[in-house]
Amino acid sequence: MDYTELDSGTCSVARTASLIGDAWTVLVLRDLFNGVRRFDDLAGHLGIARNVLTRRLATLVDAGLVERVPYREPGRRERHEYHLTPAGRDLRPIMLAMLDWGDTHLGGEDGPPMRMVHPECGAPVHVEVRCENGHVLEPEARVRAVPGPGARRRAG
Repeated sequence: MDYTELDSGTCSVARTASLIGDAWTVLVLRDLFNGVRRFDDLAGHLGIARNVLTRRLATLVDAGLVERVPYREPGRRERHEYHLTPAGRDLRPIMLAMLDWGDTHLGGEDGPPMRMVHPECGAPVHVEVRCENGHVLEPEARVRAVPGPGARRRAG
């Protein structure tokens, strides 16, 4: 079956992009990965309008990528922090791949503004693509899309 005969709406890339594919959502996720968890801290660090942040966090919570965790400072009302769920943490390779790509292609003359390192040894962290048999695939390596069990023919 030719790839163009398949319904692109069932594609996992399309489904993921519909969930996390806007810039604010990606930046909210980036900050959550970097330990920014409270609404006011997220809003301040990102410079995002509060109503936009509220919508992005609600979408991430509804999708099961983030959970609201209550906390209360002494003498204050209950508030919430936002923590990545296991499904949210599974987005780490995507975030690291975006960081690597941006460092390589958009880093500027001064170089990357931030590096991710493995805290136990201090070595830089990078995403690696490999097949299930352990072969590392360089960017030039060919891969082929084959229909999976959830593939559907395109209507028409």
